[in-house]
Amino acid sequence: MTQLPKTQAIRIQTRQTNEKEHSTPLFLTSSFRFDNAEEMSQTFAGDLDNNIYSRFENPNAQEFIDKMCALEEVEAGFATASGMSSVFGCFMTFLNAGDHLLSCRSIFGSTHTVITKFFPRWNIEYSYADINDPESWESQVRPNTKMIFIETPTNPGLDIIDLEWIGNFAKKHNIILLVDNCFATPILQKPARYGADLILHSATKWIDGQGRVLGGVVVGKKELIDQIFVFCKNTGPSISPFNAWLLSKSLETLDVRLQRHCDNAEALVKALDGHPKLNNIRYPFHPSHPMYEVAKKQMARGGGLVTFDIKGGLESGKRFLNNLKMLTLTSNLGDTRSIASHPASTTHAKLTDEEKASVSITPGLIRISVGLEDIEDIKADILQALEKC
Repeated sequence: MTQLPKTQAIRIQTRQTNEKEHSTPLFLTSSFRFDNAEEMSQTFAGDLDNNIYSRFENPNAQEFIDKMCALEEVEAGFATASGMSSVFGCFMTFLNAGDHLLSCRSIFGSTHTVITKFFPRWNIEYSYADINDPESWESQVRPNTKMIFIETPTNPGLDIIDLEWIGNFAKKHNIILLVDNCFATPILQKPARYGADLILHSATKWIDGQGRVLGGVVVGKKELIDQIFVFCKNTGPSISPFNAWLLSKSLETLDVRLQRHCDNAEALVKALDGHPKLNNIRYPFHPSHPMYEVAKKQMARGGGLVTFDIKGGLESGKRFLNNLKMLTLTSNLGDTRSIASHPASTTHAKLTDEEKASVSITPGLIRISVGLEDIEDIKADILQALEKC
């Protein structure tokens, strides 16, 4: 019987040891032993599929990878120490000096830094395209364009890119399509169905779900993952066995957690809709979102992130954070605990006003990572903080 992906995320496990454990044990070892010289030689030659070194592979990492591949409906993967190491590993595996990356403009701040600060050092070219103007992407493609990189929904503006459109576009030009699926997770969105070649996640966020550990993973076509494996096993951004074990266990509850996050987010949007202190609310499944129909087409639900623009701009945004009593002020997201952040004064403060506007960041933008607390407590804290702005 073929199991469905959500079942596989719970039932996939490493081979049982002689102890007959029910829960996968931790394999806290840096290396693995061989019974004889012949076995060791054949393993290093690739003739035998044995573990060698935890920088290359580890049973805990492999279990996590196998579950993520099942959820994303792809062939292979590699787990890394953080989301950014997955991003960097993908870039460095496929982009050489003289190559060109085409990216959506609205991306995570550290990814933007890698592209704009470090790519020029290595003579890698890049262009940012406007997700609201699909026709402009055609003019951005160059003969040396080797990869397209997108986030959807984007961070922090919750912009949506039509995966079907971008998948067809990448295929037309024979360009690798890399999708950051961190915000939606494979529970809500499966980019491979629309032509994504590689999909990456910061597992630190919704996958862990409790703000405990760092981790990343990239999954996709085996022939591409094999190349990423060669780069990463030699440069060392591998995930630790403990973090992989914890993230694998977290996948067993990802679906039920995401449903509650979405329930709370939808209820919060309803409570804030039309609030006199707000210019607007942005949520993928709110009819006011400019890409509402696209979001409904490619996402199962709207996710656990809500943004809104407070009247009064930068100072009102800061006052809102200071007036919160329960929500946590931190740069993380995807936690059981609700989190509030003000991008214009923190994570994106160094951008010019024009750059902020181009990625949907207004001076009063607030990003809420809606947690698992009772929704009445979440609403009460946010509403009382708004009243004091």
